[in-house]
Amino acid sequence: MTKSGLIEEVAKRTPHISKKDTEVVVNTIFDAMIESLRGGDRIEIRGFGSFQVKIREARDGRNPKTGEPVHISAKRTPFFKVGKELKEMVDVSPSASDSASTSIAAEFEALDDSTAV
Repeated sequence: MTKSGLIEEVAKRTPHISKKDTEVVVNTIFDAMIESLRGGDRIEIRGFGSFQVKIREARDGRNPKTGEPVHISAKRTPFFKVGKELKEMVDVSPSASDSASTSIAAEFEALDDSTAV
């Protein structure tokens, strides 16, 4: 699924909100997540997973084409760890995929209802 596909799906499930407003909401969520990770915070979405930034130390590597040594500087990379519930929802046998898709939707709706503010 792409970002535009996600916007389409959210717009479909929330007919009382315009597609343009849905796009603003999705972009706002992603922007908030990016800023949080930039600030060094950990993001945990219960039932889905968690995001955090891991620091990769500087190291020496090799150019695979030429074999010459190359210095690779330190960097911060985002890391996602899948949650138990999502892992279980995805690990459904292919024969049960039709009933699983409706149960996944029900699980996420229940999750949304329980976390509503």
